[in-house]
Amino acid sequence: MSAAAPPSSIISVRMFSQRSHWKLNPNPFTQAQEQLRAAGQPILDLTVSNPTCVDLHYEAEIILQALVSPEAMRYNPQPKGLLRARQAVSDYYRKQHDEFDVDPESMILTTSTSEGYSYIFRLLCNPQDEILVPRPSYPLFEFLADLEDVKLVPYPLLYDHGWQIDVPSLYQKVSHRTRAVVVVHPNNPTGSFVSDSERTQLNHFCREYQLSLIVDEVFLTYALDGASRPTFAANREVLTFTLSGLSKISALPQMKLAWLITSGPADRTRPALDRLEVIADTYLSLNAPIQLAAPVLLDQRHNLQPLLLDRIRTNLEQLDRALARAGVCRRLALEGGWYAVLRVPVTQSDEQLVIDIVRKTGVLVHPGHFYEFPSDGFLVLSLIPPPATFHQGITRLLDYLTPEAGTTSLNNP
Repeated sequence: MSAAAPPSSIISVRMFSQRSHWKLNPNPFTQAQEQLRAAGQPILDLTVSNPTCVDLHYEAEIILQALVSPEAMRYNPQPKGLLRARQAVSDYYRKQHDEFDVDPESMILTTSTSEGYSYIFRLLCNPQDEILVPRPSYPLFEFLADLEDVKLVPYPLLYDHGWQIDVPSLYQKVSHRTRAVVVVHPNNPTGSFVSDSERTQLNHFCREYQLSLIVDEVFLTYALDGASRPTFAANREVLTFTLSGLSKISALPQMKLAWLITSGPADRTRPALDRLEVIADTYLSLNAPIQLAAPVLLDQRHNLQPLLLDRIRTNLEQLDRALARAGVCRRLALEGGWYAVLRVPVTQSDEQLVIDIVRKTGVLVHPGHFYEFPSDGFLVLSLIPPPATFHQGITRLLDYLTPEAGTTSLNNP
């Protein structure tokens, strides 16, 4: 007699690594969305982060023509990326950041900032080494850390008339296994930039504990006040890895081109770049057409960034007017980026609240716990939907929340 087949759960445990042991079943929030779509009910999506589907005008002919180059027919593997593409990125920094020069040799081109994070984690960490990461923040870090066998240790961002890094908590969280501190400048979703004083404190902390600084700057050029913020690519105080890319700078997430720039003391940057070059050479993930088109694709920022900033400001004004009329919740301070955070009455978990909202109003918003907010009572909205969609969505959202306004007071975060 043949032995009975083992349960599929046992097969999964035996066949696959623990680093991919994620919960893959749809959560109740996703299930609620799928049920509505299956029923043909339209959804007003106030979580959209894809700029290519929010009715922006793209110069399609110019973009597509840039991808047609005879040079793309010749294979020319360059671990750091083609020099022409790196020079285009360097030229971008020179024009965007007050004539600041980025040496193309200090740069590694990648397909995405996610890949850049992966390279840095591989460079810095042995299995179960630790990286300090901000909370709230985008949840992508957890998957990247799992894949690299790295442990994330969160440090809080605190809110008091604006967001600040809880610098004392860094000293409480650091251990002999800590290898780096991640900062997001500006943070996603809080929209808070790293201040000059915080930058000084971060450098001091990293020097004291011999740590690296990893800085995600994908939203750096989306400051709502129009004032330029300094890039960490110019940071020379400690070993610093600065990440950005076309996805946000030129609103072209489908054109997979990003980069990481290494800066800091020469005795740290040289060996770091040597090792990163080997890591990049192992994968050679970038394709030639995108690299050859880099100058044109970067120039598209001049068309698309003004459109997006105008969209963000328009929707933010709509939101603030609606909030003033409704009086049911408040918007937290915002400096840059594409998102707004609302503080709402706590009547149930954030997850159950957004499920009820989408089922009863057809409006999709993100719960705060998606971004690891410290408690319930937070909703996150995208500011880039078409204004008519955004207006209709926030009107329905606030109408739904208003009946509960008298039952719960709004506490500080």
